[in-house]
Amino acid sequence: MSNDHYSLAVPFYDLWHEDGHVPQIRAGLPALLKDVSDGVLEIGAGTGLITEVIARETEGEVFAVEPSLGMRSVLLSRLAADAELRSRVTVLPYGALDVDLDEPVGGVVMISVLHAFTPAGRERLWPTLARQLRPGGLLVLNHRERPAPQPGDLERLASYRVGRHAYEIWGQTLEVDGETVRSRFLYRIRQRGVVISEDEVVSVYHGVTGARLAAEVEAAGFVPESAPEGLRAWRRSTS
Repeated sequence: MSNDHYSLAVPFYDLWHEDGHVPQIRAGLPALLKDVSDGVLEIGAGTGLITEVIARETEGEVFAVEPSLGMRSVLLSRLAADAELRSRVTVLPYGALDVDLDEPVGGVVMISVLHAFTPAGRERLWPTLARQLRPGGLLVLNHRERPAPQPGDLERLASYRVGRHAYEIWGQTLEVDGETVRSRFLYRIRQRGVVISEDEVVSVYHGVTGARLAAEVEAAGFVPESAPEGLRAWRRSTS
């Protein structure tokens, strides 16, 4: 068993996310980024699915933060195949709380990584991001309130055919304690119905209500901005 959820999920990551939130983000994010002209910081870039959107919709530099070696490897391969992307995207191999850019940027984008931060981590996160933004700079993240999951049996969440193999993601909720959810995942590859590869991980998810999220962000000096469904946006106060 391993707790390196991100690296073990790499072979399944694009399959799972292209089938999940990524199409909605691709549709909604460009409208928010249209006026951002002086650089974007992306928190939790993963394999670069959203990095490509950011780079396509903006003209400045993109600073892609990704602490997972496995995820960064795919992201850098994606950049290597596109000379224009490679010239503008800088990959930062550490976590969000360690970010300290040379100059402020016009936008911060954080997609599907909020759950990785404990309440104490979020308390440090918002001021850290505010310091990276110029006054009036935009903070964008995705957030959707869902009913609290209940502990239950292991179930198949998705299966994808890749050549002759089936890539399966299985999961179950193990424990719920307030906003903290502990879950178990199995990443399986099958050939002719036989499991030829399996990795098991246990991950911890930290939920937050929309009201609490807004209170935390606005206490750090951000002002709410309208955003498409599934996205939340704020601007760093100019006062």
